[in-house]
Amino acid sequence: MTSMSTKTLPGRGDTDQQSTAGPERRAARRGFALRVLARGRQARAAWILAAPFLALFATFMLLPLVWSLLMSLTDTSSADLRTPLNVSFIGLDNYVRLFQDEQFFTALRNTAVFVLVALPLTLAAGLAAAVALDRGIRRFRAVFRVGFYLPVITSIVAVAVVWKTLLEPRAGLVNLVLGWFGIDGPAWLADTRFALPVMIVMAVWRNLGTVMIIMLAGLQSVPQSLMEAAELDGAGAWQRFWRVTFPLLRPALLLTAVTTGIGYLQFFDEPFVMTDGGPLDSTLSATLYAYKQFGNGNYEMASAASYVIFVLIVVLTVLQFRVLRDKD
Repeated sequence: MTSMSTKTLPGRGDTDQQSTAGPERRAARRGFALRVLARGRQARAAWILAAPFLALFATFMLLPLVWSLLMSLTDTSSADLRTPLNVSFIGLDNYVRLFQDEQFFTALRNTAVFVLVALPLTLAAGLAAAVALDRGIRRFRAVFRVGFYLPVITSIVAVAVVWKTLLEPRAGLVNLVLGWFGIDGPAWLADTRFALPVMIVMAVWRNLGTVMIIMLAGLQSVPQSLMEAAELDGAGAWQRFWRVTFPLLRPALLLTAVTTGIGYLQFFDEPFVMTDGGPLDSTLSATLYAYKQFGNGNYEMASAASYVIFVLIVVLTVLQFRVLRDKD
């Protein structure tokens, strides 16, 4: 009797488990199907909501990028506007012609000088202004902040016109002040020796406000306990700045270096308004060269020059990330 009961009881339990497992599986499958259906509905709703943005992005961003890349590989000119499909694919010939053009090399050299000189000066001036406002200047701090940042939000055309007026060789304020000290000021924007340096000074003055604001935020995020600990260890003011503060400013420094470097490689407004690239192409930048090629109907050369500038921007950005990234 005992052996029969031990054999029959487990079998009955298995039957009960199978009878209860069936509805649980069906409920699990039904729940899984409902979750898949809900995810599908969410995905469709997301695509519907994103469709206007995707359409605008494809129309005004992606299509021009692809089209300009194709133009740089064809012989497209102003005569092909009405028949854009009749252009011929010529590979990298436009890029070869571009690097055989001495004027383009002059534009690249001017752009390189502008970036290599103006970028470190802007970062140093912005950092110095931020340190002064964070530790040195106590009174009228808000006035100084507004004063430093005001050129950033002012129209570049208005700034360029004001600078052009100040630098007038005869009636300009700069040469007038120099005349008080017996110095005969040059024609700043008409002299090949001074035109590009003047624009570098102007760019530093105009952009240091952006660097200052970001650096100031970085300085104010440095923990005071670290500074106090370094001071207790006998570190001087310069050692505290160089050993403690400056390493913590790397993210802010990287951000300002990348954004300012990209802007300087697209150096255009100042020479366009003030000198039109002169005198003797001494202020001709790569972007102004591309703009002039476009204005002359050489769309294929303008597109090729634009993609050379794009490659330079990528190279500079990668270098900045490798140099200024957080080593830890």
